[in-house]
Amino acid sequence: MKILIVGAGEVGTHLAKMLSKDEHDIILFDDDQEKLDSISATLDVLTISGGAISISDLKDAGVGNCDLFIGVTPLEDRNIVACQLAKHLGAKKTIARIDNQEFLFPQNHDYFRSLGIDELIYPEHLAAKEIVTNLKQTSMRQIYEFTGGRLVLFAVKIRENAPMRGIPLKELRSSACDFVVVAISRDSETIIPHGDDIIKVDDLVFFVAKPTTVEMILQKAGKEKFVIKNVMILGGSRIAMKTAIRLGDGFNIKIIEQNKERAIKVTSKVSNALVIHGDGRDLELLRSEGIEQMDAFISVTGNSETNILSCQLAKKMGVKRTIAEVENIDYIDFAEKIGIGGVINKKLLAASYIYRYTMNAEVIHVKCLTATDAEALEFIAREGSKVTKCILRDLDFPKEATIGGYIRHDQGFIASGSTQIHPGDKVVVFTRPAALKKLSKYFK
Repeated sequence: MKILIVGAGEVGTHLAKMLSKDEHDIILFDDDQEKLDSISATLDVLTISGGAISISDLKDAGVGNCDLFIGVTPLEDRNIVACQLAKHLGAKKTIARIDNQEFLFPQNHDYFRSLGIDELIYPEHLAAKEIVTNLKQTSMRQIYEFTGGRLVLFAVKIRENAPMRGIPLKELRSSACDFVVVAISRDSETIIPHGDDIIKVDDLVFFVAKPTTVEMILQKAGKEKFVIKNVMILGGSRIAMKTAIRLGDGFNIKIIEQNKERAIKVTSKVSNALVIHGDGRDLELLRSEGIEQMDAFISVTGNSETNILSCQLAKKMGVKRTIAEVENIDYIDFAEKIGIGGVINKKLLAASYIYRYTMNAEVIHVKCLTATDAEALEFIAREGSKVTKCILRDLDFPKEATIGGYIRHDQGFIASGSTQIHPGDKVVVFTRPAALKKLSKYFK
């Protein structure tokens, strides 16, 4: 697949890095030659300098025969116009990064399609949605729902009090067949486990389960739910504002912003939060604003180091749930190891959304998981596809991937060796990058 990415910022560069591993023909396009030279030194992708809305430059980059055009420059209007031009010049599918949530409303979908824009992506909106989900599932590190919650993927950190530690997975699962362990993150390594593997202290364990089984799994993991009512947010970013708005009036929310003009802007945009102008790194300020009475602390300043350190401080002050925006991917594993309850990364969220458009098979969802080098995908099994030919134990499925479950006739099921996938089933697959390319041939 030929993919043209316009915008060599954080999102565009990460996408290029991720997609280049799948042997796609990637072109990274930007008007900053110095930035492109730096990227060329570390990434095996073609870089071209030019203007995002220059017809001649786009033609020179080969937009006319590209399969996927992705506009992810910092400017929303430039991305929209670039996608319009790309479609006009022959690009098969276009995706534009935006900053206006109104554009995502269902009633506007057909209008943007008529303009030549197939999909819109708003990373800050995705980040806020992820944060709210993390706050409502307090005993989990990550959670993701498939097909409206028919199956659930979630991660749990194992501590000394977990009854399931030290038990082989085949014994753990013999007590119930409504869940499966699809991966274990241990010592910065992602393991696709088998029946004889055991769960150890400090493992981050990923489960696929029916919703009715989640409570039982959490009990076996030694987790207790707690109610979040008081929330403190450090940083008045767009993610902070969208998070507060999504949380609604059922929470007591405080937002701390160091920049006075920004604090005034947040006050005018968010009616359900108390906005405080001050330096959130000041311990006395945090104490005076009641950090010790907070149930959750969210740091979204845009600086990964500040967010990690402030969440660590909040934990020491007794806050039960901490969430940090960590845009430096190299810091994610560290943030997870020191016990930060949730890690948000806009690049991974954007990559999850876009990645499914690069697969040959029919993919409904892709979820790039933090603190692991793995993805969860939801495929639709096509008529005559390899995955429908025999039961799973006879399928010779890639060793670095596992089928966790499937949805059939709007009902979720956990997969086992004797499972037979039918055409039309929605199949949940957990995989490491090495197996991604192989998966398409099983479902197409």
